Amino acid sequence: MEALRATYGSDSDDGGSSPPIPCRHGDSREDSKKPQASDPLPPPPLDLLRPPNFVDFSSMTQGSRVRNFPHVEGNYALHVFIPVLIPSNARKQLVRFMKKLAYLVPNLYAVDADYALDELCKDDQKLEQVLLSREFHISLGRTVAIQVHQIDSIVAMLRQRFQSQRRLGHWIIFNKLDFFINDDRTRSFLSFEVTGTGLPEISKKIDIVNEIYRLHGLPEFYKDPRPHISLVWALGDISSKLKQAIEELNGSQNNASSSQMYTFKCMFDGIACKIGKKTYSICKLAD
Repeated sequence: MEALRATYGSDSDDGGSSPPIPCRHGDSREDSKKPQASDPLPPPPLDLLRPPNFVDFSSMTQGSRVRNFPHVEGNYALHVFIPVLIPSNARKQLVRFMKKLAYLVPNLYAVDADYALDELCKDDQKLEQVLLSREFHISLGRTVAIQVHQIDSIVAMLRQRFQSQRRLGHWIIFNKLDFFINDDRTRSFLSFEVTGTGLPEISKKIDIVNEIYRLHGLPEFYKDPRPHISLVWALGDISSKLKQAIEELNGSQNNASSSQMYTFKCMFDGIACKIGKKTYSICKLAD
């Protein structure tokens, strides 16, 4: 018996030390040995998540436009036009012009974008990017309502008649500042008109569009068309204010350095047709 005790030990014999206490799950002594997860990093500044040329429009005022004609189910708005992009060197000059205009005439809005001009003028980047870098249009016909069964015929005729235009590039010079009022006098526009270089070629294009409109029973363009692009608009007929502003702006061009500020040119690059929300390429200048 003594031999057995000597070999295995007795219940009371612990060799002078206490047996180890097993650690329970979640014991603070065990947890203290584990590495603690670091606090999550704060999110990066919003500016780092935006592209370099990001423009924030969230706080900008937009104008409310009035439809040219009431919406009728099954009808689509037709617009035939020459796309125009203002050259970058001209945009820099026009920034100064638009700031003067915003000071002279309040409550103007960028065409299509519809943001308030006076707010755009607070930031040169916004003004150039939102207003002056967009695609403008020289209208070759009235914006009219057509029915769905007319779409294919009109597009096919336009493409056929303008096929030869792919080889006929020409310059277009916008050399006159003027204003226009829409037919129902609900909106006024400040525009750059073509009165010299490019006018004969554009007039021939308008004649072709008129012929196609006539074949489809659509109203032709104005008797004496004045090709132009519109930059800003205002609600109602404010022709007197725009006329006075144009006189002041033209009067400020008293020296040779500023005489070209309101003149720029671009190359005719093709014709497009927008029907509803879809844009059709009619012809594109061949490379």
